[in-house]
Amino acid sequence: MDKLIITCAICGAEVTKEQNPMVPYTIDELVREAKSAYDQGASIIHLHVRDDDGTPTQSKDRFLEAIEAIKKACPDVIIQPSTGGAVGMSRDERLQPTELYPEMCTLDCGSVNFGGDEVFINTEADIIYFSEKIYEKNIFPELECFGKSHIDQVLRLHQKGHLKKPLHFSFVLGVPGGQTGMERDFHFLRESIPEDATFSVAGIGRYEFPLAKLAIKHGGHVRVGLEDNLYISKGILAQGNGELVQQIVAIAKEYNRDIASPNEARQILGIKEKHHDTM
Repeated sequence: MDKLIITCAICGAEVTKEQNPMVPYTIDELVREAKSAYDQGASIIHLHVRDDDGTPTQSKDRFLEAIEAIKKACPDVIIQPSTGGAVGMSRDERLQPTELYPEMCTLDCGSVNFGGDEVFINTEADIIYFSEKIYEKNIFPELECFGKSHIDQVLRLHQKGHLKKPLHFSFVLGVPGGQTGMERDFHFLRESIPEDATFSVAGIGRYEFPLAKLAIKHGGHVRVGLEDNLYISKGILAQGNGELVQQIVAIAKEYNRDIASPNEARQILGIKEKHHDTM
Protein backbone atom coordinates (compact mmCIF):
# COMPACT_ATOMS: atom_id res chain seq x y z
CA MET A 1 0.00 0.00 0.00
CA ASP A 2 1.30 3.45 -0.92
CA LYS A 3 2.22 5.95 1.76
CA LEU A 4 -0.61 8.27 2.75
CA ILE A 5 -0.84 11.64 1.03
CA ILE A 6 -2.45 14.25 3.24
CA THR A 7 -3.93 17.34 1.59
CA CYS A 8 -4.94 20.27 3.76
CA ALA A 9 -7.61 22.70 2.53
CA ILE A 10 -6.66 25.57 4.78
CA CYS A 11 -9.39 28.17 4.18
CA GLY A 12 -11.85 27.62 1.31
CA ALA A 13 -14.08 30.37 -0.05
CA GLU A 14 -17.12 30.08 2.21
CA VAL A 15 -16.14 29.54 5.87
CA THR A 16 -15.55 32.60 8.04
CA LYS A 17 -13.80 33.76 11.19
CA GLU A 18 -17.22 34.11 12.77
CA GLN A 19 -17.55 30.33 12.47
CA ASN A 20 -13.97 29.63 13.60
CA PRO A 21 -11.47 32.41 14.41
CA MET A 22 -8.61 30.34 12.99
CA VAL A 23 -9.91 30.57 9.40
CA PRO A 24 -7.14 32.46 7.56
CA TYR A 25 -7.77 35.52 5.39
CA THR A 26 -4.50 37.49 5.24
CA ILE A 27 -1.25 36.32 3.67
CA ASP A 28 0.38 35.97 7.09
CA GLU A 29 -2.55 33.89 8.30
CA LEU A 30 -2.41 31.67 5.20
CA VAL A 31 1.29 31.05 5.82
CA ARG A 32 0.63 30.28 9.49
CA GLU A 33 -2.02 27.70 8.63
CA ALA A 34 -0.10 26.16 5.73
CA LYS A 35 3.02 25.82 7.87
CA SER A 36 1.08 24.26 10.75
CA ALA A 37 -0.45 21.68 8.38
CA TYR A 38 2.88 20.98 6.67
CA ASP A 39 4.71 20.56 9.97
CA GLN A 40 2.17 17.94 11.04
CA GLY A 41 2.48 15.94 7.82
CA ALA A 42 0.49 17.53 4.98
CA SER A 43 2.30 17.29 1.65
CA ILE A 44 -0.32 19.20 -0.40
CA ILE A 45 -1.84 22.58 0.47
CA HIS A 46 -5.17 23.10 -1.28
CA LEU A 47 -5.31 26.86 -1.69
CA HIS A 48 -8.06 29.42 -1.98
CA VAL A 49 -7.19 33.06 -1.35
CA ARG A 50 -9.14 35.90 0.20
CA ASP A 51 -8.86 39.65 0.44
CA ASP A 52 -7.87 40.78 3.92
CA ASP A 53 -11.56 41.26 4.81
CA GLY A 54 -12.30 37.63 3.94
CA THR A 55 -13.85 38.19 0.51
CA PRO A 56 -12.95 35.28 -1.80
CA THR A 57 -10.94 36.18 -4.89
CA GLN A 58 -9.25 34.38 -7.77
CA SER A 59 -6.83 37.26 -8.32
CA LYS A 60 -3.62 36.04 -9.94
CA ASP A 61 -1.66 38.62 -7.97
CA ARG A 62 -3.14 37.51 -4.64
CA PHE A 63 -2.38 33.86 -5.45
CA LEU A 64 1.18 34.79 -6.39
CA GLU A 65 1.67 36.64 -3.11
CA ALA A 66 0.28 33.71 -1.11
CA ILE A 67 2.19 31.01 -2.98
CA GLU A 68 5.51 32.81 -2.71
CA ALA A 69 5.01 33.33 1.02
CA ILE A 70 3.98 29.71 1.65
CA LYS A 71 6.87 28.38 -0.42
CA LYS A 72 9.28 30.47 1.62
CA ALA A 73 8.01 28.77 4.78
CA CYS A 74 7.56 25.29 3.23
CA PRO A 75 9.91 25.05 0.23
CA ASP A 76 9.04 21.52 -0.96
CA VAL A 77 5.28 21.51 -0.30
CA ILE A 78 2.90 20.95 -3.23
CA ILE A 79 0.56 23.90 -3.61
CA GLN A 80 -2.73 23.07 -5.29
CA PRO A 81 -4.69 26.23 -6.21
CA SER A 82 -8.43 25.89 -6.55
CA THR A 83 -9.98 26.60 -9.93
CA GLY A 84 -13.40 26.29 -8.29
CA GLY A 85 -13.25 29.82 -6.97
CA ALA A 86 -16.66 30.87 -5.70
CA VAL A 87 -20.19 30.52 -7.08
CA GLY A 88 -20.85 32.96 -9.92
CA MET A 89 -17.27 33.46 -11.14
CA SER A 90 -16.54 33.15 -14.87
CA ARG A 91 -14.33 30.46 -16.42
CA ASP A 92 -11.35 32.70 -17.00
CA GLU A 93 -11.70 34.32 -13.59
CA ARG A 94 -11.57 30.89 -11.97
CA LEU A 95 -8.56 29.89 -14.08
CA GLN A 96 -6.38 32.85 -13.06
CA PRO A 97 -4.09 30.87 -10.71
CA THR A 98 -3.15 28.50 -13.54
CA GLU A 99 -1.37 31.45 -15.18
CA LEU A 100 1.25 31.00 -12.44
CA TYR A 101 2.03 27.47 -13.71
CA PRO A 102 1.55 25.59 -10.41
CA GLU A 103 2.43 21.90 -10.53
CA MET A 104 -1.10 20.90 -9.48
CA CYS A 105 -4.62 22.37 -9.37
CA THR A 106 -8.20 21.23 -8.95
CA LEU A 107 -10.65 20.52 -11.77
CA ASP A 108 -14.33 20.31 -10.80
CA CYS A 109 -16.10 17.63 -12.81
CA GLY A 110 -19.79 18.43 -12.48
CA SER A 111 -22.40 20.85 -11.20
CA VAL A 112 -23.81 20.85 -7.67
CA ASN A 113 -26.81 22.45 -5.97
CA PHE A 114 -25.20 24.03 -2.91
CA GLY A 115 -28.55 24.99 -1.34
CA GLY A 116 -31.08 27.76 -1.82
CA ASP A 117 -30.37 29.51 -5.10
CA GLU A 118 -26.64 28.66 -5.13
CA VAL A 119 -25.64 26.39 -8.01
CA PHE A 120 -21.97 25.57 -8.59
CA ILE A 121 -22.00 25.26 -12.38
CA ASN A 122 -19.52 23.04 -14.24
CA THR A 123 -20.96 22.09 -17.61
CA GLU A 124 -19.31 19.54 -19.88
CA ALA A 125 -18.09 22.43 -22.03
CA ASP A 126 -16.66 24.09 -18.91
CA ILE A 127 -14.76 20.95 -17.93
CA ILE A 128 -13.32 20.54 -21.44
CA TYR A 129 -12.28 24.22 -21.52
CA PHE A 130 -10.63 23.96 -18.10
CA SER A 131 -8.84 20.72 -18.98
CA GLU A 132 -7.38 22.22 -22.16
CA LYS A 133 -6.00 25.21 -20.29
CA ILE A 134 -4.64 23.03 -17.48
CA TYR A 135 -2.91 20.45 -19.68
CA GLU A 136 -1.36 23.00 -22.01
CA LYS A 137 0.44 24.42 -18.96
CA ASN A 138 1.62 20.95 -17.86
CA ILE A 139 -0.40 21.20 -14.62
CA PHE A 140 -1.54 18.00 -12.90
CA PRO A 141 -5.32 18.12 -12.27
CA GLU A 142 -7.04 16.67 -9.23
CA LEU A 143 -10.49 15.62 -10.44
CA GLU A 144 -13.02 16.81 -7.88
CA CYS A 145 -16.14 14.67 -7.89
CA PHE A 146 -19.15 15.35 -5.68
CA GLY A 147 -20.94 12.14 -6.68
CA LYS A 148 -21.07 9.13 -8.99
CA SER A 149 -22.29 11.11 -12.03
CA HIS A 150 -19.14 13.23 -11.85
CA ILE A 151 -16.98 10.11 -12.00
CA ASP A 152 -18.96 8.95 -15.03
CA GLN A 153 -18.34 12.35 -16.61
CA VAL A 154 -14.59 11.95 -16.03
CA LEU A 155 -14.57 8.50 -17.62
CA ARG A 156 -16.51 9.74 -20.67
CA LEU A 157 -14.15 12.69 -21.14
CA HIS A 158 -11.16 10.40 -20.70
CA GLN A 159 -12.47 8.14 -23.46
CA LYS A 160 -12.86 11.19 -25.69
CA GLY A 161 -9.26 12.24 -24.97
CA HIS A 162 -10.01 15.36 -22.95
CA LEU A 163 -8.73 13.96 -19.64
CA LYS A 164 -5.44 12.09 -19.51
CA LYS A 165 -3.89 9.42 -17.33
CA PRO A 166 -2.78 9.30 -14.61
CA LEU A 167 -6.22 10.07 -13.21
CA HIS A 168 -6.36 11.28 -9.61
CA PHE A 169 -9.83 11.65 -8.13
CA SER A 170 -10.97 13.61 -5.10
CA PHE A 171 -14.26 12.34 -3.66
CA VAL A 172 -15.87 15.37 -1.99
CA LEU A 173 -18.66 13.86 0.08
CA GLY A 174 -21.26 15.38 2.36
CA VAL A 175 -21.79 18.64 0.45
CA PRO A 176 -25.44 19.76 0.30
CA GLY A 177 -26.69 18.73 -3.13
CA GLY A 178 -23.87 16.21 -3.59
CA GLN A 179 -23.49 12.61 -2.52
CA THR A 180 -23.61 11.95 1.20
CA GLY A 181 -20.63 10.70 3.20
CA MET A 182 -21.98 7.34 4.31
CA GLU A 183 -19.69 4.29 4.07
CA ARG A 184 -21.78 2.85 1.24
CA ASP A 185 -21.16 6.03 -0.79
CA PHE A 186 -17.41 5.78 -0.27
CA HIS A 187 -17.31 2.18 -1.50
CA PHE A 188 -19.61 2.98 -4.45
CA LEU A 189 -17.26 5.69 -5.67
CA ARG A 190 -14.06 3.80 -4.90
CA GLU A 191 -15.28 0.81 -6.91
CA SER A 192 -16.31 3.06 -9.84
CA ILE A 193 -12.86 4.38 -10.78
CA PRO A 194 -10.21 2.58 -12.86
CA GLU A 195 -7.86 0.23 -11.00
CA ASP A 196 -4.82 2.27 -12.00
CA ALA A 197 -6.32 5.57 -10.73
CA THR A 198 -5.56 7.12 -7.35
CA PHE A 199 -8.07 8.79 -5.08
CA SER A 200 -8.35 11.09 -2.10
CA VAL A 201 -11.40 11.66 0.08
CA ALA A 202 -12.65 14.97 1.48
CA GLY A 203 -15.43 14.43 4.01
CA ILE A 204 -17.42 17.56 4.79
CA GLY A 205 -18.30 18.36 8.40
CA ARG A 206 -19.05 15.32 10.53
CA TYR A 207 -18.02 13.00 7.68
CA GLU A 208 -14.40 14.15 7.70
CA PHE A 209 -12.83 11.69 10.13
CA PRO A 210 -15.03 8.62 9.44
CA LEU A 211 -14.27 8.92 5.71
CA ALA A 212 -10.60 9.52 6.42
CA LYS A 213 -10.49 6.20 8.27
CA LEU A 214 -12.08 4.42 5.33
CA ALA A 215 -9.69 6.01 2.83
CA ILE A 216 -6.68 5.12 4.95
CA LYS A 217 -7.87 1.55 5.43
CA HIS A 218 -8.57 1.01 1.72
CA GLY A 219 -5.40 2.52 0.25
CA GLY A 220 -6.67 5.98 -0.58
CA HIS A 221 -5.50 9.39 0.46
CA VAL A 222 -7.09 12.07 2.64
CA ARG A 223 -7.99 15.75 2.53
CA VAL A 224 -8.80 17.65 5.72
CA GLY A 225 -8.82 21.31 6.68
CA LEU A 226 -10.90 24.21 7.87
CA GLU A 227 -12.49 24.55 4.43
CA ASP A 228 -14.22 21.23 4.99
CA ASN A 229 -14.65 20.97 8.75
CA LEU A 230 -14.31 23.51 11.56
CA TYR A 231 -14.33 21.04 14.46
CA ILE A 232 -11.81 18.63 15.95
CA SER A 233 -14.64 16.76 17.73
CA LYS A 234 -18.35 17.31 18.27
CA GLY A 235 -18.88 20.87 19.50
CA ILE A 236 -15.12 21.57 19.88
CA LEU A 237 -13.65 24.02 17.37
CA ALA A 238 -10.33 23.02 15.80
CA GLN A 239 -7.42 25.20 16.92
CA GLY A 240 -6.17 25.39 13.35
CA ASN A 241 -5.38 23.20 10.36
CA GLY A 242 -2.38 21.60 12.03
CA GLU A 243 -4.62 20.00 14.64
CA LEU A 244 -6.82 18.45 11.93
CA VAL A 245 -3.78 17.04 10.12
CA GLN A 246 -2.40 15.73 13.41
CA GLN A 247 -5.62 13.76 13.89
CA ILE A 248 -5.20 12.12 10.46
CA VAL A 249 -1.61 11.14 11.27
CA ALA A 250 -2.86 9.49 14.46
CA ILE A 251 -5.48 7.52 12.52
CA ALA A 252 -2.86 6.49 9.95
CA LYS A 253 -0.70 5.04 12.72
CA GLU A 254 -3.61 2.81 13.77
CA TYR A 255 -3.61 1.31 10.26
CA ASN A 256 0.18 1.26 9.84
CA ARG A 257 0.12 3.76 6.96
CA ASP A 258 3.26 5.84 6.72
CA ILE A 259 2.91 9.50 5.74
CA ALA A 260 4.17 10.61 2.32
CA SER A 261 6.54 13.54 2.02
CA PRO A 262 5.84 16.04 -0.77
CA ASN A 263 8.37 14.36 -3.07
CA GLU A 264 6.91 10.93 -2.32
CA ALA A 265 3.46 12.34 -3.08
CA ARG A 266 4.72 13.54 -6.47
CA GLN A 267 5.98 10.03 -7.25
CA ILE A 268 2.76 8.33 -6.12
CA LEU A 269 0.55 10.62 -8.18
CA GLY A 270 2.82 10.77 -11.21
CA ILE A 271 3.32 14.53 -11.15
CA LYS A 272 5.95 15.35 -13.73
CA GLU A 273 8.79 17.69 -12.90
CA LYS A 274 8.06 21.14 -14.25
CA HIS A 275 10.73 22.64 -16.45
CA HIS A 276 9.64 26.21 -15.96
CA ASP A 277 8.45 28.30 -13.06
CA THR A 278 6.97 31.76 -13.39
CA MET A 279 6.66 32.26 -9.64
